[in-house]
Amino acid sequence: MNLLANQGNSGRTNFGRRPPSPDLYRFGRKSGKSTESSSDAGSTAGSDYTGPKLFVKPSSKSNRHIIINAISHCCLAGCVNLDLKNKVLEEIAKSDAKHFVILFRDTGCAFRSLYAYYPEHEEAVKIHGIGPKLVTSKNIEKYYKYNSGGKSFAEVTSTKHLSVSIDAIVINGSLWKSSRTPTGRR
Repeated sequence: MNLLANQGNSGRTNFGRRPPSPDLYRFGRKSGKSTESSSDAGSTAGSDYTGPKLFVKPSSKSNRHIIINAISHCCLAGCVNLDLKNKVLEEIAKSDAKHFVILFRDTGCAFRSLYAYYPEHEEAVKIHGIGPKLVTSKNIEKYYKYNSGGKSFAEVTSTKHLSVSIDAIVINGSLWKSSRTPTGRR
């Protein structure tokens, strides 16, 4: 482009301006005309395509990263819990489950165990920690969702069953084994 064409009345050069875009109407794109003939475009539309697949079979969502963040930054944060945290994260890495649930002892959100949740069976199976081997919706007292921004758990009161949207649970107190030893009278 000629530099003199970009000079205005003041004599300054406008180096920052781009030349105008080509008119799309001039090339026939707006009217539906194509550069290829219509007979060629329709016959080979899907049979000879060698590019990337456009349709990907949907898969169920995983909360693996959310649970890893919850364990690292909230449940087992700090140097005191380092060994337990590493063991739990190792168990998550070994597991092929897509959804995990954390078990709390009570509403204080103290970590007790980690479960793999299988929505097709509607049950959670213990992977690591202290608690029952199997948990179903009828055994659960409270449900929690992890807030990664606030690094905290919020109680979910709108549900009464275990689902993939739940990140942590509290089970009924009757399911916890009592380790009290009977005291003998002397």
